[in-house]
Amino acid sequence: MRLPFLVFAAALLAADQLTKALALKGLAGQGVVAVTSFFNLVLVWNTGVSFGMFSGSGDAGRWALTAMALLVGAGLMVWFFRERRNLPRLCIAMIVAGALGNVIDRLRFGAVVDFLDFHAMGYHWPAFNIADCAIVAGAVLLLVDGLFFSQDTPDEKRSEVK
Repeated sequence: MRLPFLVFAAALLAADQLTKALALKGLAGQGVVAVTSFFNLVLVWNTGVSFGMFSGSGDAGRWALTAMALLVGAGLMVWFFRERRNLPRLCIAMIVAGALGNVIDRLRFGAVVDFLDFHAMGYHWPAFNIADCAIVAGAVLLLVDGLFFSQDTPDEKRSEVK
């Protein structure tokens, strides 16, 4: 029953790449496109990771971030194929799809294409993309699953530690 999750991940990756291609085509040279009073479309090249961290690290940083994302993704895929429950599989598929979407950008452009800009009262959240949404949503759901829906009882967890 892993195939549906892999298909979902592929669809998520395709949606990420499609929206980034549309952003590159439609937003190039446009500056900020106001959509609502709290949401803009804007083309931003992120050479770092979340919130632009490590953005000044140059080409070495690009390759280090790419390698790290691929290593983490490989580890998550091992977990994915060993996991028996569907919610963690879904979460892992989301995280890996998002990571691959951003890796593709780093390989193609040397930076990640961000274009979603939410703001309120003069404060702008750092621009992001569909891949970032998938990573964050997958990670949050995985955390919630681990905290509230894990099937192991405390006694079973304790016996595994011994």
